[in-house]
Amino acid sequence: MESHNSYRALMTIPGLPPLILAATLSRLAGRMFGLTLVLFVLTRFSSPALAGWLTFAAIAPGLLISPIAGALLDRVGPTTAVRIDLIASATFTAAVSMAGWAGWASPPVLFVLVILFSLAGPLGASGTRTLLPRLVPSHALDRVNALDTAVYAVSDVVGPALAGLTVALLGPEAALSVIAAAYAGAALCLSYVQRLPGLASRHASLLRQTIEGIEMVVRQPTLRGLAISYSFYQITWGVLVVVVPVFVAERYAATEGSSVTGALWAAMGLAGGIGALMAGHLRTTGRERHVMAAGMVITALAAWPVAAEFGLGGLAIGLMIAGVVSGPIDVALLTLRQRRTDPQQLGRVMSISMSLNLAGFPLGSAIAGMVITQSMSAAFVVAGIASVVAAVATV
Repeated sequence: MESHNSYRALMTIPGLPPLILAATLSRLAGRMFGLTLVLFVLTRFSSPALAGWLTFAAIAPGLLISPIAGALLDRVGPTTAVRIDLIASATFTAAVSMAGWAGWASPPVLFVLVILFSLAGPLGASGTRTLLPRLVPSHALDRVNALDTAVYAVSDVVGPALAGLTVALLGPEAALSVIAAAYAGAALCLSYVQRLPGLASRHASLLRQTIEGIEMVVRQPTLRGLAISYSFYQITWGVLVVVVPVFVAERYAATEGSSVTGALWAAMGLAGGIGALMAGHLRTTGRERHVMAAGMVITALAAWPVAAEFGLGGLAIGLMIAGVVSGPIDVALLTLRQRRTDPQQLGRVMSISMSLNLAGFPLGSAIAGMVITQSMSAAFVVAGIASVVAAVATV
């Protein structure tokens, strides 16, 4: 029985290997795009402020329209929705690259292209995770979610490193062309995945189905609870993304500190990938809330006192502990959300929920920016408290 539930057995499911490859390529491209865009703007305009606003424009519009994107996903089907995102991402990334080569990359042009890039994003992010439960049998759902989460974790490590290397060797314009090619390659892989139709009725208007998706998340106790608890959990990571570089900068010179910070996040990402693969063996189905709550409590202890009070070694150990348990947390979240959602509304629920979950991250970063000027230890404490609150909300 165990052999039938192995990761190798997953790869025998029709359509799953090309979907995983497409997801890997697109997520690597997405992680590369964020850093490459910043480096492109800094090289051309020497403006950190413009880089920040363009990064915001590459994310925020997609989050705002995520309820509409989710309704569209349920109407056209997840395969078509992901393909739209991949083709649009390849097109607009290539357009930014061409604008750079041709000398047309003015700030207004870049804002238009980056916003257009952002708008299709929710279709791909939610579409992949809507496809998975329709491709695999229910008993393999936690295993395939673990594999999907591990792909995310590895992309978080490899993507920025590839972006930095490609920009250093070829320049930002060429790097953007490479990213566009990766998106195109992902679209090609997706052509080998069977086209699954949308399950939502076409008789209702798109606006009505969008409202139904929002109502589903707000009224369904499990979905509402997950949106709240995971948002608090993301506050922890929002705090850490600010406090870790500051912690390192107080102990190392600028160049050395950047390398140390990068190594810490890389180690955390690798630990997250390992934790996700381990989570596939935990059989989280039916025990998701307990797995999430336990992982969140461990994350709180990893943030404070482990990371805060034991120097650089403690920080490294704390981040790796938090990374390892993030895998089971994410796998349990996905599995529970998929189990508690009507398949006809899964695209809408995924799109809306994923956007709500991200809300805690910028809030945590903003809180850290205010608290850290008074006390770095207090910032770690805030990170720990957020995960404790998340655990309580989960239970």
